[in-house]
Amino acid sequence: MERHFETSLRELKVQLVAMASHVERAIGNAIEGLQNGDFAAIASVYSVEETINRENMDLDGSCVRLLALQQPLAADLRLLIAVIKINTDLERMGDQAVNIAQDAEAYLKGAPLKPLIDLPKMFMEVQGMVRESINSFVNRDEKLARDVLKRDDVVDGLKAKIINDVTEILKTRPTDVRQGLHLILIARHLERIGDHATNIAEDVIYAISGKDVRHGGST
Repeated sequence: MERHFETSLRELKVQLVAMASHVERAIGNAIEGLQNGDFAAIASVYSVEETINRENMDLDGSCVRLLALQQPLAADLRLLIAVIKINTDLERMGDQAVNIAQDAEAYLKGAPLKPLIDLPKMFMEVQGMVRESINSFVNRDEKLARDVLKRDDVVDGLKAKIINDVTEILKTRPTDVRQGLHLILIARHLERIGDHATNIAEDVIYAISGKDVRHGGST
């Protein structure tokens, strides 16, 4: 007979996947709105973020109840702690999606500073990190989690390129500094989402193997 904890954990995974899909939608709508000048897509981010916040609270409640009723030990406890931490990171990704939406909306009200080439690339990388980090947890796939960690360098590199490109443009167009700042902030918000995906991957590795790889720890 299947243990009650395993059944409950499977239900928590379903909740996490649903929440992650809303996070992806929020980020995607914000970037799509920026690329296409679609204020409706940007506005939708705020309602999606409200859904994410409700799911965050529901999942927290589920975890607390399971912790109180089951009192899991060892590997089971690591898995439950991972769910709690992943839940927090997903909620913060939703916050970053709102930040992107706000900067995108402000940017679209001014004149374009430059073609949007690297930001969409950065979004695709970050989107992949979010999806793979959740998949690594659901499938208990340590290798996939480690692949997510490697992708973080690509995101950091794209952010650095965007900041450098904008800075170079502003040297000759100092009156466009506000527009440049919005693009830089959007890149930083995307980087933070990538950082949260990295946090999830690290938690997955710990939940599966007991190895703490944060801050350059054991590999």
